[in-house]
Amino acid sequence: MISKRGRIDTFIAKRLQIPKKAVKELIANNQVLVDEVVVTQADLQINEFSFIVCQDQILQQRTRQYWMLNKPKGVVSATVDKQHPTAVDLLTGVDKELLHIAGRLDVNSTGLLLITNDAKWSQALMSPEAKVTKSYQVTLANAIDEQYIEAFAQGMWFEYEGITTQPATLLPITSHQAIVELKEGKYHQIKRMFGRFRNPVIGLHRQSIGKIILDENLPAGEFRALTADEVNWVKM
Repeated sequence: MISKRGRIDTFIAKRLQIPKKAVKELIANNQVLVDEVVVTQADLQINEFSFIVCQDQILQQRTRQYWMLNKPKGVVSATVDKQHPTAVDLLTGVDKELLHIAGRLDVNSTGLLLITNDAKWSQALMSPEAKVTKSYQVTLANAIDEQYIEAFAQGMWFEYEGITTQPATLLPITSHQAIVELKEGKYHQIKRMFGRFRNPVIGLHRQSIGKIILDENLPAGEFRALTADEVNWVKM
């Protein structure tokens, strides 16, 4: 999602349905404030979190939101869906304008999902260049052996994309469960990697994204705000 930047005169003209010439007159008469500072330039750049007042009328007042959701199975990582409940539907009592998912999970996967209205933050978190480690607990139909570990560490050729996956870490827990840690997120990547061994994934649960770890006290379907430390470790 792209951060919504633009000119103050364009914003006010659209918001109040008046000509830009009228906006310039308001600015000349010190009637426009952005973040409690009088605007003197019509081309001042604003974003979706700028606090905008015109003639003592609040035109925009939005706070940044950062939510952790323990996504249950059967919920889609989307804001709107006609067939399934969405992750955003579960965020009751929240201002849902501009909310989007930072790092999706498919409908049958569970665990940590991050939801925000801060596009700059989510881009910094999920950008391939950031190489943020994501950790998953995987349950498999068949037993795991040593060759899996080596294959994940070496990377696998994905013919459809024409790429070799980055090295990933596979840590067996039991004969049929493992932790997978990777720094990318190709389409159904984990399922496709185990698919090379004809071993179907029957459970996929995301435990962490970087330093943000799924709260063990958060039941499936519940959410909470991220702490300041969880938000601030993401470098923008």
